Amino acid sequence: MKIYTKTGDKGTTALIGGTRVKKHHVRIECYGTVDELNSWLGLVRDQNIDIRSKQTLTKIQENLFVIGAILATDPDKAILKNGKKRLNIAQINTTDIEFLEKEIDVMDEALPQMTHFILPGGHTTVSYCHIARTVCRRSERMSTLLYENEPFNENVLLFLNRLSDYLFVLARKLSENLQAEEIKWIPENTEKDN
Repeated sequence: MKIYTKTGDKGTTALIGGTRVKKHHVRIECYGTVDELNSWLGLVRDQNIDIRSKQTLTKIQENLFVIGAILATDPDKAILKNGKKRLNIAQINTTDIEFLEKEIDVMDEALPQMTHFILPGGHTTVSYCHIARTVCRRSERMSTLLYENEPFNENVLLFLNRLSDYLFVLARKLSENLQAEEIKWIPENTEKDN
């Protein structure tokens, strides 16, 4: 299989199902952002972190490939007129979402209670995790825009929402594991004397 096909040289790309769209189409932005998120998660996984987190991130990355395929599929080509599936695309289900929730709960129970917002940072690994979290949020924003115009499996939106929560809690867990300082955001008093 050749890496370069030259079919995208004029600014279009093919969706799963064959439909060609502009490379700046919201659908391409969606799965491109999921791909970016997946790459950041690979970077987090490559750090010196605990084995459970590495295994969880691998499972999440596999689910992001499924999400990418869902988002890259032309909805008009995925289902035949009689309602049967034309393309055999894997799906995200409630079990995938519950897995994230369980992982969040396990980590959260072992962490000190949060009393303030926390500034991202403290250690490079923690910062990578926060970058992944913000890319996840962008992915979710782009996906909700697409969903408004061309609905797809709603579990994708739920998964992305839960994943950003997971990444926030993972960043806190990694801060603790790496003995990095969590800097609380305490807003300065902005009231002026009269």
